[in-house]
Amino acid sequence: MSYLKFDKAQMTNLQDSLFKEMLITNRSGAYCSTTLVGCNIRKYDGLLVMPVPEIDDENHVILSSLDETVIQHDTEFNLGLHKYQGENYSPKGHKYIVSFEWDQIPTWTYRVGGVLLKKEILFDTSIHRLYMRYTLLDAHSATTLRLKPFLAFRSVRQWTHENGAANRSYDVVDNGIRMCLYQGYPDLYMQTSKKAEWVYCPDWYRGMDYPKERERGYYATEDLLVPGYFEMPIKKGESVIFSAGVAPIDHKEIEGLLEKEAANLDHRDSFYHCLVNAAHQFRVTKDGESYLLAGYPWFKPRARDTFISMPGLTLAIGETDRFEAYMETARKAINDFINKRPLSVDIYEVEQPDTLLWATWCIQQYAKHASRSECFKKYGTLLKDIMLYIWSGKHNNLFVHDNGLLYTNGRDHAVTWMNSQQNGRPIVPRSGYIVEFNALWYNALKFFEQILSENAAEQEAALIQRAADDAAKVAASFKDVFLNEHGYLLDYVDGQMMDWSVRPNQLFAIALDFSPLDMKERKGVLDICTKELVTPKGIRSLSPKSGGYNPMYVGEQTQRDFAYHQGTAWPWLTGFYLEAYLRVYKMSGVNYIERQLIGFEEELFYHCIGTIPELFDGNPPFHGRGAISFAMNVSGILRALGQLEKYNNAME
Repeated sequence: MSYLKFDKAQMTNLQDSLFKEMLITNRSGAYCSTTLVGCNIRKYDGLLVMPVPEIDDENHVILSSLDETVIQHDTEFNLGLHKYQGENYSPKGHKYIVSFEWDQIPTWTYRVGGVLLKKEILFDTSIHRLYMRYTLLDAHSATTLRLKPFLAFRSVRQWTHENGAANRSYDVVDNGIRMCLYQGYPDLYMQTSKKAEWVYCPDWYRGMDYPKERERGYYATEDLLVPGYFEMPIKKGESVIFSAGVAPIDHKEIEGLLEKEAANLDHRDSFYHCLVNAAHQFRVTKDGESYLLAGYPWFKPRARDTFISMPGLTLAIGETDRFEAYMETARKAINDFINKRPLSVDIYEVEQPDTLLWATWCIQQYAKHASRSECFKKYGTLLKDIMLYIWSGKHNNLFVHDNGLLYTNGRDHAVTWMNSQQNGRPIVPRSGYIVEFNALWYNALKFFEQILSENAAEQEAALIQRAADDAAKVAASFKDVFLNEHGYLLDYVDGQMMDWSVRPNQLFAIALDFSPLDMKERKGVLDICTKELVTPKGIRSLSPKSGGYNPMYVGEQTQRDFAYHQGTAWPWLTGFYLEAYLRVYKMSGVNYIERQLIGFEEELFYHCIGTIPELFDGNPPFHGRGAISFAMNVSGILRALGQLEKYNNAME
């Protein structure tokens, strides 16, 4: 039996199944995202969503959906499902679903009378092409299969409506047709593995409604063009494959290419393997460079997210070569930024003041996984360049003060991971001496001293001494500035302004390899975070006891922006919290860690199946919100599982 499996009762209950989403990617930029019942609920949803660099740097919905109709004795049974305005659903094909399961390939089984039909979806990883395979498992009389494509050809940021500009013409190709609705877009080739009759009857389907957009306070309806349909007989035991892609394909090769792709797919037979598959979905290869998307469906490769996510998405699952590929691309971004050159790779927000600090932490994780000598060979020069750049004060918003601490101006622009803004200004204006910046800085100094001492003691004696002296200075200043009489750390200090809010950023000071706090001080910080910030779905971004607590990420954009970092729970922080817990309580903390991680397993069956969403409400029932799959969260949990395995092995 499959790990990810849903029965008929679950699938036919729209109150539940309509909001269970799924994600398939081809790891070169395209994705398929919809619900388990095939009804799109976001403007980002579609069977073939892909980048069109000739137009912009956004993704574009090309093929929105595909309705399947089973015909027997001249009676039509439409298996599709669309939501229209006013809570109207048509057709209601979900009632025919017997089950959904997902091991390697997402698989639906439909029953219509004596007909039992299986549907599978997967991507071609070498090109933007989607395959949908239909297998007639059982039938007692002649059966016809009809496939009706719904076309959008629009950016994920926009809508399409009935218009006279859409090009409705088509060209016949091998077992299919070629269409392109608007200039600038690539042609869409829709073909079948078996000869089908193409019936041309173009029409607009009006008023498609997307409840997730309405829920988020946005416009929520559009029209889609249906140019016609494919129709073909299908026999018991026979499979027919529908292909939709940006290049033609020989219909005789479709089945072989599908089988080749299927053989390389990950299994989703456990909590861990689902997360490994999710880690692979963030992978994008473009122009020979390797990138990590920050999340689906709307995030791009972002520098901070990349460095925080890389260790969990690669090293924690034994994929060292993948880490090195990501880092090779990221190295180019760092070098371009440090040397004030235009970026030669498509990584965003490299200029953020904590990016280089997170890059150093990321390199440190590689050293722990491989060895410090191997790390020094590969990344010693990069590490040195980063440290010298920070020391030199060349960054326009990161300065080393005389007390050794890093200072950043965050009053006018958001500069940390808590980056929500309103009218161009930060909602959480963290500025001055920021607690995690300086925790990362102390850790960077000690790591730099350590790796140089072991691998370049004679050549770099001056730098080793400088790092050691600065680390000692930072340790003393860190306590003076951040540690308060209540036993926890201030979030930031800027002159006379001190933020006494209890926030999770203080966790980094006790989770990193090198901490400026002694063990008693670390325990005090950990205990307060445990009491006020820990939830079953992540670490709260603000304590309920602090002013401005706003834990429910719901409503229109403005309302959600004000809640984004004011009490919502973030799973990626759980990884650092559990790391801190193990550092303080060591072996006695293992059972607690296991209990914390169990809470995330059930999330694989809600929201987006097999992965973890962006954030959760900070209060019960802790609903998942935001992006359907978030790289830092998947990474944080994988790192925690890795830590747990290491401690369990030590106990054996």
